Amino acid sequence: MNAPIEWQAPEWAAFQDILYHQAEGIARVTINRPQVRNAFRPETVEELIEAFHRAHRDPQIGAIILTGAGDKAFCSGGDQKVRGDEGYRDGSGVEHLNVLELQRQIRTLPKPVVAMVAGYAIGGGHVLHLVCDLTIAADNARFGQ
Repeated sequence: MNAPIEWQAPEWAAFQDILYHQAEGIARVTINRPQVRNAFRPETVEELIEAFHRAHRDPQIGAIILTGAGDKAFCSGGDQKVRGDEGYRDGSGVEHLNVLELQRQIRTLPKPVVAMVAGYAIGGGHVLHLVCDLTIAADNARFGQ
C-alpha cells in the first residue's frame, strides 16, 4: 500500500486566489475561490500566470495538475461580479483580464498540464481545461460554453 502524497507549499507561494503545492516532481495549482465556483478575476489570472511560470522554471517539476477547490466547480469562467459595466480592471485600474496570455502559457508549456475537473467547467473555465494536455473528469464534471 502506497503512502499518500505529502503536498508542500513552497515559501514563495503565498497567493490570495490560488494554492500552489508540489510533491514528487508534480506541481498542483488550485483555483481557490469556491465561494464563486472558482470564477477568476484579474488577480486570479495573474497568480495563475506566476504559478505556471514558477513550475515551468523549476527543474524538479515534471508535470502540473490544474484543479479547482471543492467539488462544485473546476472553474466557472470570469467573475461577472468583478467585471462591471466597463470590463475587468486589475488593481491599477487597467482594463484587462489577461486570460489569453494564461491560455497561451499553458498551451505552450513543455511540461504536461493535466486538468482535474470536478463539477462545472463553464465559459472561460471550459477553455481553461481545453488548453491543458489532458483532462481527467470526475463523475460530476459538467462542461459547457
